[in-house]
Amino acid sequence: MATSMDQAAGWGMVGLAGAIFSYYTIWVIILPFVDVNQNIHKFFPPRMYAIAGPLIAGVVALVLIGSFVKYSTFKSKQKKSKTQ
Repeated sequence: MATSMDQAAGWGMVGLAGAIFSYYTIWVIILPFVDVNQNIHKFFPPRMYAIAGPLIAGVVALVLIGSFVKYSTFKSKQKKSKTQ
């Protein structure tokens, strides 16, 4: 039973990732070639956010990863000094 639930969750995540990829691809690659007067433009935010969003997410991810590495290193050094 758990396997089918895991499978459903996996397919849901794959479907969500595919939808996000399709939306972003249309927004960044196809939309610049569509006339500005077309109604499709109302479904997408300004193109500036296509770069700013992933850039901010990447910086936040790097800060979190760096903080985790720093914390782990600090804890490791602290543990070694207690044992000696």
